[in-house]
Amino acid sequence: MPLTTRTYGRRTHHSSPRTTRHVRTTRTTRTTPRHGGGFFSRRHAAPVHHQKRKPTMKDKISGALLKLKGSLTHRPGQKAAGTRRMHGTDGRGSRRRYRY
Repeated sequence: MPLTTRTYGRRTHHSSPRTTRHVRTTRTTRTTPRHGGGFFSRRHAAPVHHQKRKPTMKDKISGALLKLKGSLTHRPGQKAAGTRRMHGTDGRGSRRRYRY
């Protein structure tokens, strides 16, 4: 066996056409349902409601400083955390036990 065959493996793509073809004889049935399509596809789906709170002035300032810190230290996660804090979507205040 030549060294190149051992290094690169056998040739899988042949330049000459194959003589035999695989003919599909049976049709398989789908066991899982297909999703999507119709009116309720992704385009017409109802918007998802994200839990949001009203950010205070302290949240705005600390979020802006967190964004700045993330920009200066090249940490995109910290920048994103600052944005979430400024917008009130950081998840604070989402674990209230009793709602009246």
